[in-house]
Amino acid sequence: MVTKTDPEGVTRLELPIAGMHCAACALKVEKGLAAAPGVTTAVVNYATQQATVNCQPDHASLADLVKTVENSGYRVATASARLPIAGIHCAGCVARIEKALAAVPGVVKAAVNLATSEATIEFLPNLAGLGDLKKAVAAAGDYRVLETGPAEVADPLEAIRNRELTDLKRKLAIGVVLTTVLMAAHFRDHLSMLLAVSPQAMHYLEFLLALPVYLYVGWQFHRGALIALRHWSADMNTLVSVGTTAAFAYSAIATFRPSLFAALQEGMPPVYYETAAMIITLILLGRLLEARAKGRTGAAIKKLIGFSPKTARVLRQGEEIETPIEDVVAGETIVIRPGERLPVDGTVLDGASAVDESMLTGESLPVDKTPGSAVFGGTLNKNGSFRFRAEKVGRDTVLAQIVRIVQEAQGSKAPIQRLADRIAGVFVPIVMSLAGLTFLVWYSLGPEPALTRALLSFVAVLIIACPCAMGLATPTAIMVGTGKGAEYGILIKGGPALEQAHRLTAVVFDKTGTLTRGEPSLTDVLPLGGRSREEVLAIAAGAEKPSEHPLSLAILDAARETGLTVPKAEQFEVLPGRGIRAGWDSRRYFLGNEAFIAEQFALPDEAAAQYAALAAQGKTPMILADERQVLGLLAVADTLKPDARQAVEALQKMGLAVWMITGDNRRTAEAIARSAGIDHVLAEVLPGQKADKIRELQQDGQVVAMVGDGINDAPALAAADVGIALGSGTDVAMESGDITLMHGSLSGVERAIALSRRTVRTIKQNLFWAFFYNVIGIPIAAGILYPFFGIQLQPMFAAAAMAMSSVSVVTNSLQLRGIRLDVPSLPRPGDG
Repeated sequence: MVTKTDPEGVTRLELPIAGMHCAACALKVEKGLAAAPGVTTAVVNYATQQATVNCQPDHASLADLVKTVENSGYRVATASARLPIAGIHCAGCVARIEKALAAVPGVVKAAVNLATSEATIEFLPNLAGLGDLKKAVAAAGDYRVLETGPAEVADPLEAIRNRELTDLKRKLAIGVVLTTVLMAAHFRDHLSMLLAVSPQAMHYLEFLLALPVYLYVGWQFHRGALIALRHWSADMNTLVSVGTTAAFAYSAIATFRPSLFAALQEGMPPVYYETAAMIITLILLGRLLEARAKGRTGAAIKKLIGFSPKTARVLRQGEEIETPIEDVVAGETIVIRPGERLPVDGTVLDGASAVDESMLTGESLPVDKTPGSAVFGGTLNKNGSFRFRAEKVGRDTVLAQIVRIVQEAQGSKAPIQRLADRIAGVFVPIVMSLAGLTFLVWYSLGPEPALTRALLSFVAVLIIACPCAMGLATPTAIMVGTGKGAEYGILIKGGPALEQAHRLTAVVFDKTGTLTRGEPSLTDVLPLGGRSREEVLAIAAGAEKPSEHPLSLAILDAARETGLTVPKAEQFEVLPGRGIRAGWDSRRYFLGNEAFIAEQFALPDEAAAQYAALAAQGKTPMILADERQVLGLLAVADTLKPDARQAVEALQKMGLAVWMITGDNRRTAEAIARSAGIDHVLAEVLPGQKADKIRELQQDGQVVAMVGDGINDAPALAAADVGIALGSGTDVAMESGDITLMHGSLSGVERAIALSRRTVRTIKQNLFWAFFYNVIGIPIAAGILYPFFGIQLQPMFAAAAMAMSSVSVVTNSLQLRGIRLDVPSLPRPGDG
């Protein structure tokens, strides 16, 4: 993610955070970053393991933020690169290069070794790339990075996740084996008699089996608890560590100093090594399943990034050279062959082909490309070859911007998550207090053996109360939902937009360029006096041919599409606001409005009636006449998009009020609205007044979405509760609204709202079960069922329930990956 600076000088940084294991961890990092000097806001997303920090760059450096995270007990996941550099001769060279590298946004630290002529750089690959580092070295002086072959910087957070998964699998395997043996030791009485081994000796054996599980397999929990204690806080690791330590320590004392329990009970006191081991093993299993599931929630980003090729075939000095994509420079000529993906954005110079742009727009049909056509990086060339000029490279390409928008959306927090965050912030201390109270009640009032029962309930309460499910409920659904939207060409900028869209009560469409095509087209040709349609159209096109007026172009385009031969005017005169006069072959023709033709001769009643009827439909009618009579009528209008009426009907079926806003006069506006099936019209609205009209609807209690083309509707898009911009991959479109529809189809509005409703429903389901689980689970673990049914929850069952709670929440979110946002007028991604 490239740093982004707004007009007020606030820079946004995306920091990958390693080491977080629950929502409480995320809150701890968030509080630490928010309190750092120069930081205006900080949001940490547990599901994405990412911090979004807005800061004043003059007061907060990247190195300071990295240190702040480390002081909180976690770390920023950085990548490292070693670059061999030619041209280093002295310590001055070293200082210049280090200074240049340190100035690259995203570089945490850089060191250059004079002896080896090599630079070692620690950096964030989402902020800086190898291309940026190479350019910085070249800009420092007469230096260059020696080519070592195509290099790729892996996502450090992904690498950490993979190492953690490997570590979890290894520890889980050890835990399963040792715990299985310990569970078998439940039969120690029979086993001890069979082997003639005393119970005391069996306890020693169990201690030796449980010790590796407690210390090695469970070390990550104990380490996390110690880090939290050092910062005077508590998290999920604290609950697990305290619970297992209590069970293990009690058992160890009972094993080595059983005399301490002589006054409390007769015989050998029981031990719970298998309980401690089972808790650690089950929670590790749950963490492994959770990590795998969380990895699948980010599949959309990985898929998008995977569309970008690693190399490009560049034409340099007349030769085709394959070069790493980060070395492509704007202005160079790129050669594309059949079946290849385009490396960067640009404009076709020569050649022709069909390009599959479904990964950008969701449209499955290939788009024909000829000289002058825009092409985009990551799209797939089908069957032809062409050359194009690179215009946007690196982070400026449309694909890179889409990845950035989706990553920002997945890293954001929806308003609905605030309740879960507030609860998670105080959850662990409350649980520890409840566990302590449970121990005291059981120890004071419980039946014998009171100490044993008190200990088991204490551990069960600590273990069953896991804040992970609450922390994962919202962000996992947001991640999957925004990724699903990207598959359909729906770019959702953040959790707030995704959540707000489900509350909409009204949708306001801009007319020109949104509901309509945005350019006039010929809609009617009505011949009179026995003439044919083709004859009237040919004469009108001949009269309009010298003109460049949009209405003239609409008539000429219709004539060309029909295949007519258009006469060449020998005389031509424009009469502004009235019409034109033209002539050829000794004949004169008039084409214009009713008043202009009436100046030549009296209009027939039939012509006047047809003119009035066309005007009533919101069209622009014109009368064609020669010196003696009316030859026919033509009408031009900005026509509706093919899917406009269907999209409006679909939104109305969803219970939404649909409005149209336009600067056209009311008669024209109402005619267009009728064609689209829209009942509510805001007409004669100046461009600067659109935002005011949106606010008026909001004041009436409506939750409003504004749908515009993303170019001239920016104020209204910003004023709406949700701004939906229709774009074709333009920078302006993607920056204008809260939601951008890359394919530009109106049916995408329904898809976006349907996706929002499904995602929010999933979030609510997740939150319900996360809260319900704890509300029910904690009292059961405390022993509320014992007075009525004699049931006391064993800690190992509490561990299994806790592990499955997080997995169930993530799994429920993953179901969003399978939904089909089917709208008949749009193809499905991958179809075709």
